[in-house]
Amino acid sequence: MKAYALPAAILAGILSFALWNGANMTDLTVRWRDQLQQVDALAQSGDWTGALAALADSYEDWSKSQTYLHIVAEHDAVDDAEAMYRRATAFASTRELTEFRAELSDLRDQLRLLAETERLDIKNVL
Repeated sequence: MKAYALPAAILAGILSFALWNGANMTDLTVRWRDQLQQVDALAQSGDWTGALAALADSYEDWSKSQTYLHIVAEHDAVDDAEAMYRRATAFASTRELTEFRAELSDLRDQLRLLAETERLDIKNVL
């Protein structure tokens, strides 16, 4: 019985981390998606200065988690979201509402997918 205690403890630790990671990733991406929703509302109301400032704040919040994201998530997914943040900033700077809103929508979806890939789910296991 003692022979199984250490492997069982290691597996329990891995499972605990996987569950925590999925929940943490969901919390982070929900926060970023909410921030982007507010950015979208500011742009739609014509407050481009506020939209750019809110987008910069969201990007700064996103940037604080880069090390964590690169450790636990697929690099391509993180890099794609990074590029989308930069494109959204460029569209906001030129006040291209249609392109800006499309990029924000894609970015919010990318963040949703980022959280989905880290969730402990049967389709992610198989």
